[in-house]
Amino acid sequence: MAKAPTLKKRYQACMILSGAGDALGFNHGNWEFESNGETIHKQVSAIGGLENLDVKEFPISDDTVMHLATAEALVETGKDASLKDLYGTLVKKYIQCMDDMDGRAPGTTCIGGTVQLAANQTGDWRIPFNKVGGGCGAAMRAMCVGLRFPGPEQERLLVAVSVESGRMTHHHPTGYLGALAAALFTAYAVRGTPRVEAWGQGLMKVLEKAKEYVQQEGYCVEENLKHWDYFGDSWRKYLQRRGILEGTGEPQFPDDYGVMAREDFYRSVSFDGTGGASGHDAPMIAYDALLRAGDSWTELANHGFFHGGDSDSTAAIAAAWWGALYGFHNVPPKNYQKLEYCSRLSNVADKLYKLRGLPLS
Repeated sequence: MAKAPTLKKRYQACMILSGAGDALGFNHGNWEFESNGETIHKQVSAIGGLENLDVKEFPISDDTVMHLATAEALVETGKDASLKDLYGTLVKKYIQCMDDMDGRAPGTTCIGGTVQLAANQTGDWRIPFNKVGGGCGAAMRAMCVGLRFPGPEQERLLVAVSVESGRMTHHHPTGYLGALAAALFTAYAVRGTPRVEAWGQGLMKVLEKAKEYVQQEGYCVEENLKHWDYFGDSWRKYLQRRGILEGTGEPQFPDDYGVMAREDFYRSVSFDGTGGASGHDAPMIAYDALLRAGDSWTELANHGFFHGGDSDSTAAIAAAWWGALYGFHNVPPKNYQKLEYCSRLSNVADKLYKLRGLPLS
């Protein structure tokens, strides 16, 4: 029986495999923007399957560039600074990372949000409410927040940092609550509780705390509350469909859950027909893939990386959670060892491991 990976190794895998999933789901934009999942699976098969995909040929997308920006801000701020200091560092990193977007297909909402941040001369991290800011760009970069604040006693910090980092570009609850889900599920994976099938129930409870936080902060409260329910309602319907709303039992999948059945399902839970493009369904599809895959990296990729939606974002999120659970268990070295920015991802993972659980002063 294989030895369980150390927590430090799981931190490494969370960051590195997230980048690998992003790169493989992106494929120079060829697979991110391919709307037919069957076409992607046929192309993967023609190459010889997942184990023959050499990640050195697959650059990372904007997702990992921004995930690194979040992680490096958390590390640079350390433990002896204030939340305000952290938010200022996040703003700086998000603006700077836009210089590294050639060929990486950054989203228009992320671009627009950083332009607004750069134009703000007061040093504030908040931008106006955006009624079309519900995309997945906040979720795809927030997994590392769960690495920094993994403990149950740090839930208040995890909520605050995921919400505020998310609405720096995606000031809409459908967008920034995706960041909360991405961070929360990473924290669950790190500490090993609750069981994966109960993560969704945990999210439903934490959403109420997030709502209280937004109300207490007093910024654009009326606009946020007007658009609040869509995220939670969508997740409630999904968890009911899988039979795990109460966090008990095993997830229920259709007998036929092949490529086309998944394509139909991913579109059905999406906002506008592109599975994974929004803040609610990017973590939802990633979670669905994780539930289905168990400890199989190949099945995670089949379900979470290769589909006709926003595949690099769902892949980045799913692979981060999987890595935080299983380390590099049976992952083909070709899939991650020569990943672009692998050393940066490894370095920041080690630093987050050392900072984990420490409070901000």
